[in-house]
Amino acid sequence: MTTAHNDAINGHTSSKVNGTACEENGMELDEDLDLTEDVQDPFCDEKSPQIINFNDVSAAAYKIKGGVEKTPCSLSQMSKQYDMQIYFKKDFLQYTGSFKERGARYLLSQLTQTQAKTGVIAASAGNHALALAYHGRLLHVPTTVVMPLSAPMMKIEACRQQGATVVVTGNDFGEAKRYAMALGKKRGYMYVNGYDHPHIVAGQGTMGLEIIEQVPHMDACIIPVGGGGLIAGSAVALKTLKPGVQIIGVESERSTSFQAALAAGHPVRTHVGQTLADGLAVPVVGCNSLATAQGHIDKMVTVRESYIALAILRLIEQEKAVVEGAGAAGLAAIIEGLVPELKGKTVVVALCGGNIDTTALGRVIERGLAAEGRLVRFGVTVSDRPGGIAELTKRIAQLGVSIKDILHERAWLQTDVFSVMVRCVVETRDMEHARQLEREMRKHYSHVEFSLDVSAA
Repeated sequence: MTTAHNDAINGHTSSKVNGTACEENGMELDEDLDLTEDVQDPFCDEKSPQIINFNDVSAAAYKIKGGVEKTPCSLSQMSKQYDMQIYFKKDFLQYTGSFKERGARYLLSQLTQTQAKTGVIAASAGNHALALAYHGRLLHVPTTVVMPLSAPMMKIEACRQQGATVVVTGNDFGEAKRYAMALGKKRGYMYVNGYDHPHIVAGQGTMGLEIIEQVPHMDACIIPVGGGGLIAGSAVALKTLKPGVQIIGVESERSTSFQAALAAGHPVRTHVGQTLADGLAVPVVGCNSLATAQGHIDKMVTVRESYIALAILRLIEQEKAVVEGAGAAGLAAIIEGLVPELKGKTVVVALCGGNIDTTALGRVIERGLAAEGRLVRFGVTVSDRPGGIAELTKRIAQLGVSIKDILHERAWLQTDVFSVMVRCVVETRDMEHARQLEREMRKHYSHVEFSLDVSAA
């Protein structure tokens, strides 16, 4: 994302801080910040982590009652398909579209009068920023959110509409956080870690209290894991009230920082790649979250990108639910077959966020269709004589396959000049239908290039 991108947002001006493009609305850009200073967060000390207990979660539940939605936890139509009773905890139905409201509401309600008047600051690419901005407005707490240049324009604008001061700076979350910590220290704002502040973790744990109340006979709960706040708080609540429940955490294959931290016994920096589950892309997990979660998590699994896309598609088609990649990771684990031990059991899956970028949704749906074998790309060399392509399309139609796109190439063929390569993108019913199409093409044509995404077959 370029600086020009930022300039286009509501006509706000942009500048540079220490060589990094940035933009700030509502105040003049502070170009005197010392971004080289390592500002420490007093609430997140790796040498002395704070462990959240059940009383903390219960206190949070009392304080946020009436301030956030008690979201439904309903039986899924997919239960028979996967041979388990699947309940979806639909926290994407919160007002701002994610579970982050729970922690944000609780933290803001616990501020001292002086701090509430001064305000808070946070670094976030989306959901935490939205939740803090929304509840900051409701509770009259001045809120500043620092968002990296990669943050979707939709989320940047949504934060502004909630009345937050938005700063767009930094090439990644780490740079945005460095700016937020420095600005907070200079102006007296309290920095709010979106997945590790003790009040945030306790607030997120209220989801666990609701789940156990809504599905008391549950055997397991599958929770997506990014920074660790949601699984830590929820695991404390669930294990306290039902010790035998199995807690399973899910990470994307491109962001496995929590598993690395569990193996090392402390937070470690890991590489984070581009992922559909951008809400889980956290390079270093929270120390308080890790310390709280240790001993409560029974299993961690890693899901592939193609299954995340497929999970988003299944939720749209079968549950009529639009869920972001991070929110769909739990279902992706079931689809990929990573939890076979849950067959025949009652399982709650946390759908924790629904703020998928609208410009990416179409691409994700197509990726899911391809993963399921319902969108297929292939090429066939046919005669360039009259009727050659007509014969091909007739054979495709006879199989009940729908052509979505078709293109012919002549110049790059290595065969005779009286042939043409026809490249097609088609829609099929499922993977078996796609393989039937492949067999039919190879039966009638000598040169066939077929592309099937078998990773999620």
